[in-house]
Amino acid sequence: MTFLSTILSFFPTFILMLTGAAIVYLAYSPSIFSILAVLLSIYGLPVIVYRWHQWVYPVPEGITYLCGKEYSPWWGSHQIQVIYITIPVLEAVLRLIPGAFSFWLRLWGAKVGRNVYWTPGLEIADRGLLEIGDRVIMGHRVGISSHVIKPRKQNLMLYVKKVKIGNDVFVGAGSIFAPGVVIGDGTFLTMATNLSPNQQVP
Repeated sequence: MTFLSTILSFFPTFILMLTGAAIVYLAYSPSIFSILAVLLSIYGLPVIVYRWHQWVYPVPEGITYLCGKEYSPWWGSHQIQVIYITIPVLEAVLRLIPGAFSFWLRLWGAKVGRNVYWTPGLEIADRGLLEIGDRVIMGHRVGISSHVIKPRKQNLMLYVKKVKIGNDVFVGAGSIFAPGVVIGDGTFLTMATNLSPNQQVP
């Protein structure tokens, strides 16, 4: 693990501590500034750090390896996002506000169309590696991951590829999408549809 990898592994802890301090500040000095401090620490700073990281260390699609002397851009980007996977309520709140979650994903670099419906139980592992068209409905407990890790030759092989979902798609509850999945326009996916890496559904 490189020095930068080690530093970023503490990023979720840093965000929790910063948010805790902002909440204490809000409790002792309620104002618009203290409210903004809480929101910035929870939602603003991780996005800013991620966009900077993506500019300096863009996550490459394809196969790389996690164990070694080279820095893994995916590892860093994952550490920046992992707080939202660990504490899903942070994003579930956004999905209660029409349009807010789609806007949130666009801030991370995802391409999201119009009139996309998100259920509160959704989980997205790689926010910037997602393309979704217009008028898409996401069922409860849908999971989308644009990466997969597999042990290989005393190392960990990482495969990364964007997940692409077309227009007018209905995704049934409990469905799981692996990296490289492509869903064509007008597709109806039944409940608990599990799609393997690079699987295409016309």
